[in-house]
Amino acid sequence: MPELPEVETTVNGLKAKIVNLVIKDVWTSYNSPYFKGSETIKDPVYFKYFKKTVIGQKITSVERRAKNILINLNNGQTILIHMKMTGHLLYGLYKFNAKNKNDPWEPISPESLKDPFNRRVRFLLTFNNDKHLALSDTRKFAKVTLAKTAEIHTSIHLKDLGPEPLDKSFTLEVFLDVLKSKARTKIKQALTDQTVLSGIGNIYADESLWRASIHPAKIVSTIQRVRLKELFKAIKETLSKGINLGGDSMSDYRNVDGDRGKFQEKHMAYQKTGEKCGKRGCKGIITRIVLGGRATHYCDHHQRLE
Repeated sequence: MPELPEVETTVNGLKAKIVNLVIKDVWTSYNSPYFKGSETIKDPVYFKYFKKTVIGQKITSVERRAKNILINLNNGQTILIHMKMTGHLLYGLYKFNAKNKNDPWEPISPESLKDPFNRRVRFLLTFNNDKHLALSDTRKFAKVTLAKTAEIHTSIHLKDLGPEPLDKSFTLEVFLDVLKSKARTKIKQALTDQTVLSGIGNIYADESLWRASIHPAKIVSTIQRVRLKELFKAIKETLSKGINLGGDSMSDYRNVDGDRGKFQEKHMAYQKTGEKCGKRGCKGIITRIVLGGRATHYCDHHQRLE
């Protein structure tokens, strides 16, 4: 699933591409009677309302909240997109090929959109410059919906989210305070709980804990303050590095131009099972366990549980 750095990379790309463009048309293949009443475009009835509401509207700004992309329109509505497991947004020129029933929207340019990971277009906006914003989503888990811009942050979609770890207002004291509610929880599970912190998932939790020398299964209340201070620093550094490298493309994620990020080239723990630890002077081996149903990776030497 795209995490904070991938979503931030996407939002930065969209800011440069689609602000001030006007939506001319909307298409989706998500429509399904099984989603009736869900208030997403997967509900055919809701999609009609969605289409009527957004066509003819200008995009005024794009922002991120946690793992959600917020596309604000000049009519006071916001398109909210959560890319979920395999979704990513792509900007370019497409053509519709009705003969290709599985993937009718075929990219023309840029060339990078022709990456096989970009072909499963499930949702597409057409703009007044005749270019497109396409949502590729192999597993069809993504969410696209509408909410009033003035109420978006208190809406059902965002109201329960924790603080943003890269905000200036997110201090060490705030971090320690939010962890109090998870005192009896394993630290990896606390970090990936979106009501505790926004935007951190499997990859960046593993990498941050590796950097801070904390075992992912360690109970929050048993971690010394000095170590939590190291984790606070590690979270900010790891997320910032992810953004600087354009996100992580070990799986499906691509940026709005269809290109891969490079953070996967810098992994120190995630998906490194059986490899020697890369920490200077450490003789450990990266080990894999499962916590809360999530594959978790750590060094068996400098991230000890005891």
